[in-house]
Amino acid sequence: MQGTEPQQATVHLRQPWEPGQSMFVNSSAKRIIVRAGRRGGKTLGVAIKGLVAFLKGRRVLYAAPTGEQTDRFWFEVTSALREPLEAGALRIDRTERYIEVAGTQQRIKAKTAWNADTLRGDYADLLILDEWQLMNEDTWEVVGAPMLIDNNGDAVFVYTPPSLRSAGVSKAHDPRHAAKMYEAAGKDASGRWARFHFTSHDNPHISEAGLADVLKDMSRASYRQEILAEDDELSASHLVYGAFNEAQCRIPRFEIPADWPVYSGHDFGTANPAALFLVKARYPIPQSVPPQIRPNDVIVFKEYLPGAGTSTAINVEAFKDIIKARTVRASAGGSHQEEDSRGVYGKHGWNIQEPAFPQMRPQVDRVIALMEAGKVYVFEDCVFYLSELASCAWEYDREGQRTNKIENEARYHLSACARYILSLSDFTPDTVQSRSFPRYTDNRPSEMAGMRRR
Repeated sequence: MQGTEPQQATVHLRQPWEPGQSMFVNSSAKRIIVRAGRRGGKTLGVAIKGLVAFLKGRRVLYAAPTGEQTDRFWFEVTSALREPLEAGALRIDRTERYIEVAGTQQRIKAKTAWNADTLRGDYADLLILDEWQLMNEDTWEVVGAPMLIDNNGDAVFVYTPPSLRSAGVSKAHDPRHAAKMYEAAGKDASGRWARFHFTSHDNPHISEAGLADVLKDMSRASYRQEILAEDDELSASHLVYGAFNEAQCRIPRFEIPADWPVYSGHDFGTANPAALFLVKARYPIPQSVPPQIRPNDVIVFKEYLPGAGTSTAINVEAFKDIIKARTVRASAGGSHQEEDSRGVYGKHGWNIQEPAFPQMRPQVDRVIALMEAGKVYVFEDCVFYLSELASCAWEYDREGQRTNKIENEARYHLSACARYILSLSDFTPDTVQSRSFPRYTDNRPSEMAGMRRR
């Protein structure tokens, strides 16, 4: 391709492979999301798309979570523009990683970004967010979308499943937000959105023999996610707490009645201690409470993650500050072998009992049963616990069969707190049945009528 705006030297622009990558590069949709397997050609595709936009006079900003991830994009850009750069037709800043036409707004830039703060201070006509599943949602919502307003710009989101396996490095509150965006894009009938799906096998430039050899070392589950880029339904089935109905049970914070009993769950450890505080709803239920909440429903209202280095005494003072003047009905935490840790907290005035079930799986089953019955709610600002619910996954064996183990179980401290406290007999679930979450209507017996809305 010959550069005519503005450079006269030859631009060595690589051609996208047909048909998938070419369709993506040539798409005129205002919002595009690409789901691709490893080495599926996604970064090359966005580099070509970004270069085409730059050569048309547009301002292009490419962002990825780490510098290593921007290397491939930057390599493609500088290789394509080598001749006009050598001819002095373009100005390059290798430190800030941008190329521009001097005296104009025409520019193409690569930078690291993973949340709103790291993306600030720039604007673009075309914004490309690579490894989107690892970024915090506010990268787009708070900064990315507004930067496109002036010139009615375009946005491209690129990700590789699974966000579940990336939970440890993801900056997202919901590690599945990219998969949810991909699903929503498929329902858009306006033409504003387009979505594309590439598997690793679709890329004609990678070695099929090499790929086949790598597959020998991968489980079936990993193959489906990493190579075939299948994430939506599969990832949901991997979730330990997939029964949690986020749409109905993630609720705004409200003033908790003073007489609702308080409980706390605790996960011990000097490196990552954690605590989760919840209440059980009881009559009368005030008007300010979401109408789907019933007596004996559980509301998680506070999470505690102090980080390493806090003493037991400091933790207990923090607990007291969280509950204020309320009385804690019960606290539970730790394994059977952690009686010493429970004893230390008891000496500081915070009594913690051993969970009712010593094994992990019965504890998890209790939480799942409560969630299936629609009895567990979480305040929307408990973002770390919500993130765990969206990412805690079962471990699969090499044949793709689900085990009774949680993948990277030690990472999910708040989830451990929840299963410890909910194992107590106070939370024995009723007979599990589907709950449709209708708007509240008072159809209780007459002696109970009027107690909810006073």
